[in-house]
Amino acid sequence: MEFIWMILIGMTAGWLAGQFMTSKGFGAVGDIIAGMVGALITGLVFERTGLFTGNSLIGSLLVATSGAIIFLYGLRALKKKHR
Repeated sequence: MEFIWMILIGMTAGWLAGQFMTSKGFGAVGDIIAGMVGALITGLVFERTGLFTGNSLIGSLLVATSGAIIFLYGLRALKKKHR
């Protein structure tokens, strides 16, 4: 059941990250998928380093959204560079 929550939080974080990023991106589905990857990476990093305190839904969503924004920003910068 925890895996399903992780997927749902990642999808939500990806969508939120796509809303915060104003430049043309990968579309809604692409932003959600990239956001899920960023959320997963950030969640693992925060868990391993002990920075994440608590198991609340809002805390998880904040961590996941921040990771999704960072990951999407990096992907968009790479996309722009290779045009």
